[in-house]
Amino acid sequence: MQIPSFHFPVNSHPAVRICAVFAVIFSIHAGADTGNPAGAEQPKGEHPALIYTWIQDPWTGDTELTTVREPDQTLWNGQRIKDYEASLEVEASPALGTLTIEKLGLQVPVYNGADEFNLNRGLGRIKGTARPDEDGNLGISGHRDGFFRVLKDIQKGDDILLHTPQGVETYAVSSITIVPKNDVSVLDPTEDKTLTIVTCYPFYFVGHAPKRYIVKAHPVPD
Repeated sequence: MQIPSFHFPVNSHPAVRICAVFAVIFSIHAGADTGNPAGAEQPKGEHPALIYTWIQDPWTGDTELTTVREPDQTLWNGQRIKDYEASLEVEASPALGTLTIEKLGLQVPVYNGADEFNLNRGLGRIKGTARPDEDGNLGISGHRDGFFRVLKDIQKGDDILLHTPQGVETYAVSSITIVPKNDVSVLDPTEDKTLTIVTCYPFYFVGHAPKRYIVKAHPVPD
């Protein structure tokens, strides 16, 4: 999937930033006239709304304007929907990237930190794990009754796209496991580049879930 975006350094002149915004908006609307916004693949008969969002590398300051599709909240818990909507009213730091699992219809911002506020508005990079642009084990967490409920249908071999200001990297799911909630070994450092997705389990459970659902993925060779 091609993700419409425009990249420029954080210290660019304000005029350049304004031009960047209009360049992206123009490209999306131009594509919409042909039924294919900016080259992005769309499910037949469906045209989900696009949300403009900034992503920023918090370590280098590189910033990019991109889009994410409006989330499908069909499977979400009612309170989770309210928390998500409330989070949108708060001015906060931009996401460090977006995560897309096209097969599951999931496209969501990833924020730096897995605190409750970030998890209400998207996914969170677990601090202390690797950065998106370096080797090692990158941990990303999300709520089982919100964005990550669709993970119940993920399978080995499925593609996961991680989009940051450095570009788009494709991962393939290599394993799916269920562990006790206090098993943090899944986040141990690795020498190779690894993506570890964490959410609570079971997906439908009243109260604090006793286990964790772990999806591991590795980069797809170019």
